[in-house]
Amino acid sequence: MKNIKTIILDMYGVIITDPDGGLTPFINRTFPDLTDEDIYNPHWVKAGTGELSSLDFFRNMGYEGDLNDLSKIEKEYLDTLEIDESFYEIAPMVKKHYRLALLSNDVSEWSEYLREKFKINHFFDVTVISGDVKIKKPDAEIFRHILAKLDQPASECVFVDDRRKNLLSAKSLGMETILFNSRNVEYDGKTVNNFYELINLLKELKGI
Repeated sequence: MKNIKTIILDMYGVIITDPDGGLTPFINRTFPDLTDEDIYNPHWVKAGTGELSSLDFFRNMGYEGDLNDLSKIEKEYLDTLEIDESFYEIAPMVKKHYRLALLSNDVSEWSEYLREKFKINHFFDVTVISGDVKIKKPDAEIFRHILAKLDQPASECVFVDDRRKNLLSAKSLGMETILFNSRNVEYDGKTVNNFYELINLLKELKGI
């Protein structure tokens, strides 16, 4: 991995944590009968590829009210999310040796709000959000899109994500991959459990 120049990070499950268990438990406070399937297919999928605005997403769930009321509900959900505080310590260390990029499946408005709230935009040389480009991981096209923005071949990039299907897609293009194992899953490749383990693995692989 001595030719690696860029580390590409996922957002949810890597940088951002969800102590309340996700979007479904939040929505179930108001609509207890809605299932994961009701929420994610097709509504969140459409919102995550820019086909549906974030406010229309909540309308489709059954929320009623004017834009201000819905904006309040949206912010209430986003404010349940937290950042892994160790990111602030480790990101500058990573950037001493690599470029840093963000590749996230997310609703455009939600990603913008969270990145501004946690003041992390300046850490990234390139940011690609599914809601902006209308493609989601694990579609290989979103990986090709970020490689084009980086102007680098896949062989010069490491992709870090908490979902195996996304890692497999990145690996198929020639990226090195690392599972950020925040969900305690089995993976037969390189795996870390936190940012401290990630920086140590990168140092080991780069020989620094």
